[in-house]
Amino acid sequence: MPFGLIPFILLVIPVLEIAVFILIGGEIGILATLGMILFTAILGSILLRVQGFATLNRIQAQTANNQVPGRELVNGVMILVAGVLLLTPGFVTDSIGFLLFFPPFRQFLWSTIASRVVVKTHSTFTNYQSGQASPRRDDGVVDLDPSEFSEKPNPDSPWHQNDKD
Repeated sequence: MPFGLIPFILLVIPVLEIAVFILIGGEIGILATLGMILFTAILGSILLRVQGFATLNRIQAQTANNQVPGRELVNGVMILVAGVLLLTPGFVTDSIGFLLFFPPFRQFLWSTIASRVVVKTHSTFTNYQSGQASPRRDDGVVDLDPSEFSEKPNPDSPWHQNDKD
């Protein structure tokens, strides 16, 4: 998301909330409007608890099976954002929050952003005889100690000679 969009969102959302409060409050009355806001906050906290614990259990199960729970972590973040939006007074934020609690909508968002997400993993191999964890890389990367490399250019390097061309 472009940084310039954030101030715009921070300005537009409260203005929309005020307009919707006025419209709905004029139609159903102030007490019913406040009751709906309180009801959505309570419902949001219940949904956050139920779906949050279910997602946490799935994350733990995938981690126990040595799988990266990328999708479940994103679902967990979306559920957390949904809970915060439902606890925030307003009908616009409540609508977005309820959409985020709806699993098909989260699936749609996941499929939209999944191509832009890169998950990097780091595995370790434990030597059970010594109890020490030693790094094990499967991606062709060689880990070097600071004494094994230098940031100064090597004049004998073939790449250094290409810089003169």
